[in-house]
Amino acid sequence: MVNDRRETDLLGSRDVPADALWGIHTLRAVENFPLARRPVARRLVHAFGAVKLAAARTNHELGRWDEPTFNAIETACREMIDGRLDAHVVVDALQGGAGTSTNMNVNEVLTNRALQRLGRPLGDYATLDPHDDLNRHQSTNDAYPTALRVAALGALADLERRVVALQEAFQVKEKQWAGIVKIGRTEMQDAVLTTLGREMSAYGEALARDRWRIYQCQERLRVVNLGGTAIGTGLGAPRQYIFRVVEHLRAITGLGLARAENLVEATQNVDAVVEVSGILRTLAVNLLKTANDLRLLSSGPAAGLGEIRLPPRQAGSSIMPGKVNPVIPEAVAQAAIAVMGHDQMIAQAVGGGNLELSQFLPLVADSLLTEIDLLADACDIFARHCVAGLEACPERCRRNVCNSTAVLTALVERIGYEAAERLARAAADGHADLRQMAIDQKLLTAEEFDVLVSPERVTKLGS
Repeated sequence: MVNDRRETDLLGSRDVPADALWGIHTLRAVENFPLARRPVARRLVHAFGAVKLAAARTNHELGRWDEPTFNAIETACREMIDGRLDAHVVVDALQGGAGTSTNMNVNEVLTNRALQRLGRPLGDYATLDPHDDLNRHQSTNDAYPTALRVAALGALADLERRVVALQEAFQVKEKQWAGIVKIGRTEMQDAVLTTLGREMSAYGEALARDRWRIYQCQERLRVVNLGGTAIGTGLGAPRQYIFRVVEHLRAITGLGLARAENLVEATQNVDAVVEVSGILRTLAVNLLKTANDLRLLSSGPAAGLGEIRLPPRQAGSSIMPGKVNPVIPEAVAQAAIAVMGHDQMIAQAVGGGNLELSQFLPLVADSLLTEIDLLADACDIFARHCVAGLEACPERCRRNVCNSTAVLTALVERIGYEAAERLARAAADGHADLRQMAIDQKLLTAEEFDVLVSPERVTKLGS
């Protein structure tokens, strides 16, 4: 029984497992690049299937292949789009060659899968060839960046849905807690009164801006260089192919893609990805700030702020009985920090490009798609496992209001600054209940005090 087949490339011949859909180029790449120790992002593989299908349809229109051969290629591309060939794209996520190893792994898999459908043996490249057929009128330098944009656009659509869900979760809490007055704090010190609902509204509003920013990201990525081949001049591709291939890709993906007017520029520069990454970093910053705020507001709970309770997700300690940690906000914070790190890698990788090509695209692709997936998953667990289950602690909020000098700002207009200052000094000396002190000194009645610190009053714009 033969367990291998012989394949040949520029460097010589190698044995490839007889049943492998990949071939010699993939074999060399697997040997050369044991770096990330994980395969290319699955989204990128699926997007490559769409790019290859667009190229195949265009080439078929231009007279390449009979119907059975084209149908076999088209079916293979569809299988890649649907994720059914994921296991066969095995090259490392990080690789030299600007993504050529990924492109050739895809070409070999699609070729051999089509050969299977034609009833031909694997590796029968005289019938169908990875270069002459699946890479026809393409270069890695236009196929790879186009696939990256297609993959990123699909991932951004998923991210937008997750951001909306998190925004809505905060908006629910905004309405639920509109009547709970609490201490607002600046520089970690008591400041003035607000409500717990208004505090939640600020997080929701920041996420609303992030949702709009994601739309901006999508606009930045919809221009592709497919058809430009090696450096954007379209070398080796007929004009009709160049003008049609993006139309086919747009129809296949349902995305509003457009061919770059200057294909040379679009092949040389990847600054749009840097811009998108920077926009996504803003979402990471908002998630980090929000996660840390919820940790602080729930701190203690007995000896901290304790104004909200996070839903308990797991036991917090192997030695401290009863301890429950804020694990979801902690995880979200770490995801946000990781995104910031990937953003820096993208800037370095794109800035390190040379002349007509950004050769570090594999790192750019891996970092960008990882960023988007991290943000989407972080938003998802934040909404479902944390924000949706938040509980308010109204008695703690009320006790803090009555014991804090922050309440005095709400009283100044009625009792005057000097009287408010006397109350502040007395409270600092004896830690007394400010509400009761104001009543005892006949500065206010209980009813007047409660009106001045009511939710309606403290959230009113102006006096």
